[in-house]
Amino acid sequence: MAAKVQDVVMLVGDSLTQRGWEQGGFAQLLAEAYIRKLDVINRGLGGYQTDWAIPICEQIFAKQHEQHHVPQVKLLTIWYGANDAASAPNAQHVPIDRYKSNLSHIINMVKSPTSAYYSPETRIILITPPPVNTKQWVGTPRVFETTRSYAEAVKEVGEKENVPVADVWTKIFDAAGRSEEACEKYLNDGLHLTSDGYNIVFRAIMDIVERVYPELDPTWEAHGRMQTVFTLWDQVDVQNPRPSLMKRKVQL
Repeated sequence: MAAKVQDVVMLVGDSLTQRGWEQGGFAQLLAEAYIRKLDVINRGLGGYQTDWAIPICEQIFAKQHEQHHVPQVKLLTIWYGANDAASAPNAQHVPIDRYKSNLSHIINMVKSPTSAYYSPETRIILITPPPVNTKQWVGTPRVFETTRSYAEAVKEVGEKENVPVADVWTKIFDAAGRSEEACEKYLNDGLHLTSDGYNIVFRAIMDIVERVYPELDPTWEAHGRMQTVFTLWDQVDVQNPRPSLMKRKVQL
């Protein structure tokens, strides 16, 4: 019975997104950054890849005629590739050309005016898969260079679709001194991220927000662009509180 009060940041992806609620995870950090301004919805599904993501997005994205009844997605992160890059013939593997096509499809579900899910107010960020540390990972086969190629593919899609890309593959690899083995500081099992890894992801997202989508910058330094939905306590009119307690547009 929760009322529609705050719009949202939506996170779609695989287990890297699903685990974003863990301590120090990027979903947790985003929720803290946007507290009282935007809610964070996590739609990460562990083990999923982009072939399976499309029918999921068809269910979790609101269609145009539904959008005025539900919170508006102001920021959407799309983070797939860690499973798409699994070695064939694993069921999670998606060939790289189809992977790029799938990412474009998901983007255009939101960006294309002819799409049933068209949402012109939604800002999109693509995220590359991080490096895989094959010295740590003991699950389904992964190849370091293959994951790198899928990260490059995300950047190609971002350029094609005019969508900014958080290149966490490069940022994590650089932070590890460009050593696969040293990535263990940022990868707890060779594939999934530690809090240090998630902090890099969070900072990459916020850097894009600050540079490309400044209207969604939640920091106090940018308070002229966003405000809390409900006024701060010391701004309540104590003589006549009700008018000052009404919800407000978060974006100025």
